[in-house]
Amino acid sequence: QGPRILNVTEKERAGRIQLPREIFRSLGSRTVQVVVTVLNIQLLGMFEEANQTGQVLDNTVVGITVGEESISGLRDPVKVTFAHQQLPDVRHRVLPPALPSAPHCGQAGGWSSRGCVTRTKDKGTLCSCDHLTFFTLLLNPAVDGSTAQALMAVATAGCGVAMAFFIFTIAFCIFLRCRFRFEETLRVNLGLHVNLVGSLFLLNLVFLLNSRLSGGTQLGTCKVLGGLTHYCLLCCFTWMALEGCHLYLLFVKVLGTYIHHYLVKLCLIGWGVPALMVVVTGVIGSYGEYTIQTTDHQVIAHLCWITSKYLLVHYITNCGYFGFIFLFNMAVFVVVTQKSCCLQSSGAVQRDRKTWKVALVAVGLFCLLGATWALAFLTHSTSSAPMLYLFTILNSLQGVFIFIWLVALYYPKTKETTGSLSNIIRQDKTTTASQG
Repeated sequence: QGPRILNVTEKERAGRIQLPREIFRSLGSRTVQVVVTVLNIQLLGMFEEANQTGQVLDNTVVGITVGEESISGLRDPVKVTFAHQQLPDVRHRVLPPALPSAPHCGQAGGWSSRGCVTRTKDKGTLCSCDHLTFFTLLLNPAVDGSTAQALMAVATAGCGVAMAFFIFTIAFCIFLRCRFRFEETLRVNLGLHVNLVGSLFLLNLVFLLNSRLSGGTQLGTCKVLGGLTHYCLLCCFTWMALEGCHLYLLFVKVLGTYIHHYLVKLCLIGWGVPALMVVVTGVIGSYGEYTIQTTDHQVIAHLCWITSKYLLVHYITNCGYFGFIFLFNMAVFVVVTQKSCCLQSSGAVQRDRKTWKVALVAVGLFCLLGATWALAFLTHSTSSAPMLYLFTILNSLQGVFIFIWLVALYYPKTKETTGSLSNIIRQDKTTTASQG
């Protein structure tokens, strides 16, 4: 079939290839053929790999040759634009793999992203490569179907166990607040813990409702459920940040730190700021049905969440927001640990504490400040299944960890352990005042 003018529909689906001047300058005065080959690998049965887990977008491979030269190491890249309306709703990485056009004899050429850089736009993905070969877009899902089903089962079971321990933790904190009603520092500490645990309880509850109800709900209900899930997640992150701020005020700004209605103001921030973020996100229409699929388009799960059209909103409000909080909390953790070690070495606090209890306090603070959630940043790779299992298990059992930490810290020697935090602060105030 000869060349013809494309209609409007075909123009929207057509890709684009831009070759740099550098290629033609190297040819001098020679006349060569520029050949662009577009292949449907599903029909032709080509480029099949035994262990390939990624999905070739639209089963399309584009090959570019200029004469019989092997062209590589270009300073100005070859630009290949793959047109698409919306990428499949899978948790994916977009790679611009290049298949060596002449693999060594006896070896199967494999897809590689070496020498290529991608930039995804609304209606296409631009691949900039420093060589000529066969190009395609490979969507690599983070997990396969069986792994995803196993992770969902682990998360569901973990949520049920965590919710039970969240209830135990809240009851235990309320008991301690009533018993030590005159220990203001202890009451504020426990009040913070109750709010953080409460937000985690709501997140687990809403997640279970979301995974059960999102499949057959109406769009309006799904948007509400997605917004509620997002709100609970942001509340967890915010209360983790407030735990870090509170630790900073206790251990660093210990002298003359008094804020009227302190816990009430923290509650306004912890529950109010996420609400504002969710309202703004909802106004722009970010919530809806989010479908997780495998490479063969098999649906793993339906969730009411931020749709794939608004992935930037997810990166800003979730990844960016938590990343900032995590960096701040880790800085606070380092400062608090250093401060506590200095106080113990100077004799300001008793040195006869058991090593395991000191280690448990450190691990508990690490957990309260959201360190386990940072594992999410290590799950975006093709070999991330072990990290995904670790992330799912640790965060599903976060309620168990917090409960054990609080019980070991405050029970049965409540008078001794209540001094573990407030006594350090009290002694530090005395030391600071005497030095002044």
